[in-house]
Amino acid sequence: MPFEQQRVHLKAYQRGADRTAVGKLMATVPTALVSLLLVFGVGGLVSAGFALFVTLVWLASGALVFHRPTEASLAQYALRMRRPTAEERAQLASVWAEVTRRAGVRSATYDLWIDERDQLNATAAAGHIVGVTRHSLEGLRKEQLAAVLAHELGHHVSGHAWASLMAYWYSLPTRLTWSLLRRMFSGLMEVMGRGGGLACGGGCAVLLLGSAALAALSAVWWLALPVVLGPLMLAALGRGAELRADAYAVALGFGPELVEILTRRHKDEAAAGAGAGAGAGAGAGGTKDGPPAGLDAPQQGGLTKLLDSHPDYYTRLHHLHELLE
Repeated sequence: MPFEQQRVHLKAYQRGADRTAVGKLMATVPTALVSLLLVFGVGGLVSAGFALFVTLVWLASGALVFHRPTEASLAQYALRMRRPTAEERAQLASVWAEVTRRAGVRSATYDLWIDERDQLNATAAAGHIVGVTRHSLEGLRKEQLAAVLAHELGHHVSGHAWASLMAYWYSLPTRLTWSLLRRMFSGLMEVMGRGGGLACGGGCAVLLLGSAALAALSAVWWLALPVVLGPLMLAALGRGAELRADAYAVALGFGPELVEILTRRHKDEAAAGAGAGAGAGAGAGGTKDGPPAGLDAPQQGGLTKLLDSHPDYYTRLHHLHELLE
């Protein structure tokens, strides 16, 4: 492995929060305020004191993102990861040591986990979790594996991982309530729409509820608008975070290897899509070699693209080649 064993120069700050991480937190504020009101309201069904207690506990629970035992449970039960075996840990040790050495970060700051998914991928989660798939561990050269780990380390040192989890956690009550309301509304429409005689009743109910919703939105548009636009803002910030993590890996010297991995993933997914779509045009350009000039621009557009938290391969490879040049 052509790694230069250099002297360790630890940075004064092992992690931070770039503008993408701060932006994620700011974009979640309106939804978090709605969640706060929901939590307080549910607690208020018991008593005012209990509502205050539950709300304070819920607010303080965000600190668990940096609590290692809680993170271990999250990795094991929510993310379906496992601790590496002795052989896997030995295989990862030299690679992870070189990545953190170049970054000036203590290697013991983060915990390495194994994901059993059969794909080339890795994950940065919570405050200390760095997960890599067993397929990546077995199918990548050490330099390529280092590029993957450098990308995930970039998410951590820039604050993307913990900011994303906290944004998700504090918006969860609002998400659950919205999901429940949608199911109730769909069930009501299904019941009222059964039979020809109730068709008019269902249409009238839709008109009535729609008018009430518009009236409510017009009264609190200043709160509803950020909540509605929140997913779009978070998706855009997520795409920016991926490009920043790519740039971090390039800065550590793993740019060419990252280009190789992304090109390989693009081809694999394009081939899978072509097989499933039987020539429907899925993954156009996935069989070509070379830099972005050899990859066709993505066909996906509209709301789907706006809600995607990851840039397409064409965009990421174009960005990487600009950095490398």
